[in-house]
Amino acid sequence: MKALAAGLALGLCLATAVAAAQPEGGIAMHGQPKYANGFDHFDYVNPSAPKGGELHEASLGNFDSFNPFIVKGQAAPIGQTFETLMVESADEPFSEYGLIAESVEVPPERNWVVFNLRPQARFHDNSPITADDVLFSFDILRTKGSPNYRAYYQNVVKAEKLADRKVRFTFAAGDNRELPLILGQLPVLSKKYWQGRKFEETTMDPPLGSGPYKVESFEAGKRLTLVRVKDYWGKDLPVNKGLYNFDKIRIDFYRDSTVSLEAFKAGEYDFRPENESKKWATEYNFPAVASGQVKVRKFENQRPTGMQGFVFNLRRPQFQDDRVRQALTYAFDFEWSNKNLFYGQYDRTNSFFSNSDLASAGLPSADELKILEPLRGKIPDAVFTQTYQAPATDGSDTGIRPNLRTATQLLKDAGWEVKDGKLVKDGKPFSFEILLDQPVWERIALPFVQNLQRLGIAATVRTVDSAQYINRLNSFDYDMIVHVWGESESPGNEQREFWSSATADQPGSANMAGIKSAAVDNLIETLVAAPDREALVARTRALDRVLLQTHIVIPHWHIGYDRVAYWDKFGIPDVVPRRGVVFDAWWIDPAKAAALAKGK
Repeated sequence: MKALAAGLALGLCLATAVAAAQPEGGIAMHGQPKYANGFDHFDYVNPSAPKGGELHEASLGNFDSFNPFIVKGQAAPIGQTFETLMVESADEPFSEYGLIAESVEVPPERNWVVFNLRPQARFHDNSPITADDVLFSFDILRTKGSPNYRAYYQNVVKAEKLADRKVRFTFAAGDNRELPLILGQLPVLSKKYWQGRKFEETTMDPPLGSGPYKVESFEAGKRLTLVRVKDYWGKDLPVNKGLYNFDKIRIDFYRDSTVSLEAFKAGEYDFRPENESKKWATEYNFPAVASGQVKVRKFENQRPTGMQGFVFNLRRPQFQDDRVRQALTYAFDFEWSNKNLFYGQYDRTNSFFSNSDLASAGLPSADELKILEPLRGKIPDAVFTQTYQAPATDGSDTGIRPNLRTATQLLKDAGWEVKDGKLVKDGKPFSFEILLDQPVWERIALPFVQNLQRLGIAATVRTVDSAQYINRLNSFDYDMIVHVWGESESPGNEQREFWSSATADQPGSANMAGIKSAAVDNLIETLVAAPDREALVARTRALDRVLLQTHIVIPHWHIGYDRVAYWDKFGIPDVVPRRGVVFDAWWIDPAKAAALAKGK
């Protein structure tokens, strides 16, 4: 009877577990996804958008590989040729819906996830996408792909095939609600195609994909043409309706942003997101703008801006003293740069999560203190007593002087002194190089260098080509760089890639600063384990405070909108989602295109 009772109890538990993990079309990081099972299309697309036409785009740099999944080489922008198990919506903090996966099963504990694959899912050679392809992709990316895949998947302890179109991933013990969504982002590659090929090497053979586009032609480093797959298997899925409307996408590659802009003015390409404030303020006054042939618009967004700045390489001995890093932060005059270089367009960045509710502000809240207090003595004391505020000036030509005096005292406290106009310690001068990959950054870096020279620091600026720049970044062969850490509305496992001790010495990782801190590691794991949105916000703000007060970066600036210029040939959806422009939802309006061609 005991055995029978135990069996009945076990059966009841199994039935409960199965009932708690029913197949769903979507999953949210916290709470329920916005779009219910059976939804027709995302709110920010036009489901009736016409297909057709040719889009001309531009890209800076060049390419020497069609393998975007490894560190080696400069990969061509062919993301639209591959598909993932699920896809994010652009109008929620973090929700995913089925793409290759028809449905997803996740228990309340989120200690495993099951993906049920669509029977119609196909690669471009018409071969079916199966569980074997999913498991192959997971294994090859984790073992031979870029370091970020190892970081993302490190808590996956088992991957198994349950049926030809059913896979399950089991996770290590602990709270990591994001893992089912992380696995949903898995790009699915063809096992048959890659067997016999060296995945870890660059290739100029476009690999087999399954997405809405495939490579039609290319000139290495100069031009790439993608063509829409006419019989694309996923064209009628809810997550794809209204998207991927251009028949062809031609991408021209330019080595310089100024040359690229002149090409846009001449009508060589159609759509240009503008990242340079000077160009936005002074260069969009050409005749086609005046005639209305070119539209210049701002699209508001609510996405975190992330952190852009001059990044210290903490692997270098001259930057290991926090007082030195603080001192150099006082030498950057944002207000002068904003006034004289940026036409007053920017706000100073004082958070790694600016433009969102994730940004820290004021002193730590009670919820944040619960996270931070156990780390007291292992994190900067200023976390508890100060609100981080980047040093400011009045923007005048002489406004930097008080800040330089503060910097001088910090450097003196750190053991540096000025002799014969040079800052030295133990007989060695303070010198370093700012490594850049675009000449446009020189106008920002050179005034900073001049201020450093007034402190006795021998700083130089070096601009190299994109191939050399990437190689040096991957091997951490730099003193200081300009870098952007992009952030999402739902930060999680990617924070390990950015800040964890495990990635500090891992070639090709995104831990550009080389930060190694057990306390930061602890904060990352606490953030990853956040059980709900409220906890995630508090834990993100706590991490933000520690990163700011550790002074691993000299913060730059941000804006809360997208700056876009385009030739007036497009149809644009009425709704712009919280993440900003979704260009994949635009289409070529035949009437506008005809009028534009006639006007030209």
